[in-house]
Amino acid sequence: MSTISRIAREEWRLWLRSKVVVAAAVIVTVLLATTSILTINRVAEEQSQRLEQQVAAEKTFFAQPDRHPHRMVHYGHYAFRPPPPLAMFEPGVDAVTGQSIFLEGHRQNTAMFADTKAAADLGGFAALTPASLYQILLPLLLIVLGHALFLRERESGTLAVMLAQGQSGTKLALGKALALLSVIAIFMIPLIAVAAYSMSLGESGLAALSLVSGYFVYLCAWGAIVLAASVILKQRSVSLGVLIFAWLFAALIVPRLAINASSAAIDAPGKIESDLVMLAEQRKLGDGHNAADPAFQRLQAEVLEQYGADTIEELPINWRGVVASYSEAELTKLLNGYAENRMNLEASQSRIFDLFGLASPTIAISSASRTLAGTDLATHHRFLRESETLRFNFVQSLNEIHANELDYETDINRNNDAASSQRAQVNSEAWQVLDEFRFGPDPANARVSRASLSLGVLVGWLLIAIGVIFMAARRVRL
Repeated sequence: MSTISRIAREEWRLWLRSKVVVAAAVIVTVLLATTSILTINRVAEEQSQRLEQQVAAEKTFFAQPDRHPHRMVHYGHYAFRPPPPLAMFEPGVDAVTGQSIFLEGHRQNTAMFADTKAAADLGGFAALTPASLYQILLPLLLIVLGHALFLRERESGTLAVMLAQGQSGTKLALGKALALLSVIAIFMIPLIAVAAYSMSLGESGLAALSLVSGYFVYLCAWGAIVLAASVILKQRSVSLGVLIFAWLFAALIVPRLAINASSAAIDAPGKIESDLVMLAEQRKLGDGHNAADPAFQRLQAEVLEQYGADTIEELPINWRGVVASYSEAELTKLLNGYAENRMNLEASQSRIFDLFGLASPTIAISSASRTLAGTDLATHHRFLRESETLRFNFVQSLNEIHANELDYETDINRNNDAASSQRAQVNSEAWQVLDEFRFGPDPANARVSRASLSLGVLVGWLLIAIGVIFMAARRVRL
């Protein structure tokens, strides 16, 4: 057996004899197991429910009876964002952004149903996820295990003996590193199991492997930081204090500073403020329910000239449907402009937050984790865009039916009596214009590409920490 292996085995023997270390490892293991089971069950249930609700919403829309097409515009439809397979490990922004949108004419609704129900059902465990435990608690466990790796040898006097026997500080550091690496490998097993299970549910092997690799590098970086502190510092209490401060700084302080800094750097107006400004501009576009609105006089002149008609009654198409379609297109341009501006501001804030990964590996892994799992802000923004495309397409299709399949005179007289109302209805087969909506995560290569910067930052943290260890270990003296 090599010297490095014997050093690692001796560390394990000492750890197993320590009640504090064993208790800490057991606590983390229990928390990890409990949180993983609860999160996996909850995400699996949510995925099933949302897929069922999406199918049910489409069936309900298609099953509507004969109606006036504009009533179907207001009847609306729902779009759901089911959690991707890796959300069972990293739920990401899902809990705060909402997962479904009601789609209707003339407006863009915000996502609804943020994960408050889970918070009520799971109590304190709602804030805990397998990802957060890997990001926060496992580095703390590595600190408990490794803060005295070198210092123990100094205090017991074995360091002098080993150096006198010709053993180098580098070999001793490699033995200690092997012991920490074996601990990291053991705690990677649950993540590997979750990743494998996600692949059985359809997740890409590339995304799952990248997520596992990212967390392995992250934990190795923390292990290297712990070992570096134990090599450099001369007192156990100082080593523990410095590492605890580093953990607090990286896991708690820097993320809060990053949030405040990104919010201060990019001022994103609130929804009420944006809506007030948008409503003022919206009034200038005219009321799509009032075909006589002065805002549509130019459109009326163009349509009359196009069809060679003198009055709207002479048009071969329904003027009210033309107005509805035109108004919806103009309003959607306005709404999309504000929506894109808001999403760009949010994305800019997110990019500033990610830059703080240079000061905290915890931020780097959290960003990479959300991106690789398909639960990041960019994925939510894509859901908003795709659901808006669905909304606009089915609303405009109904407006086209309104313009081409419903007589103008019948339309304007539909409220005279029950018979007139019935004549202003179209066949329910027209509702088939609604497209099927099935939202899923981005392709794995796109997610890996987006996460590459954060993963590169993690590798940088690891390489720097390893470099510090080797430089310090080569200079180890009594």
